[in-house]
Amino acid sequence: MTNRLTKIYTRTGDKGTTSLANGSKVNKDHPRIETLGDTDELNCLLGVLIAELSAQEPLRKLLVQCQNDLFDLGGELAVADPDYQVISAALIADMEQQIDDLNSRLPPLKEFILPGGNRTAALCHQARSVCRRAERRIVELARQEKVNQEAARYLNRLSDLLFVAARILACQDGGEEVLWQPRKPA
Repeated sequence: MTNRLTKIYTRTGDKGTTSLANGSKVNKDHPRIETLGDTDELNCLLGVLIAELSAQEPLRKLLVQCQNDLFDLGGELAVADPDYQVISAALIADMEQQIDDLNSRLPPLKEFILPGGNRTAALCHQARSVCRRAERRIVELARQEKVNQEAARYLNRLSDLLFVAARILACQDGGEEVLWQPRKPA
């Protein structure tokens, strides 16, 4: 961070605009700002989830790394320069390997599952849902402006990782996943 904030409020956004890291101004409801907001919300939700995990929980370190990656993604979005890319194909390939490793510890998925099982699993599912929204936002932004295509792929894989992590968390300490019980048609 090149400039440290000494004053938190600036009043510059009081009229509905905000500045990007490249100095340009956009409306606060601009798709880039919406994408930044959803990415930030996801990062905050991961923070809540991490706070619920014990220091010894193996997923904790992985989720903290995801928070850092999301902050990097936010930086990419704020810079708004298609040549500035931190999220890479190599990062996604690494995440895919982590997903495969985590998933290999779980029983095969034969039914749809519902968010729940315990608090941490439910929070993880909520983070997955917000991640999907952030992914939709970045796809929308990419229709209007050039963005790093790896960013959308990263969010897609992160939602997969969060799904697998939620399954792991639901099964901890003798817990079980909550299976969908569909109603019979009338």
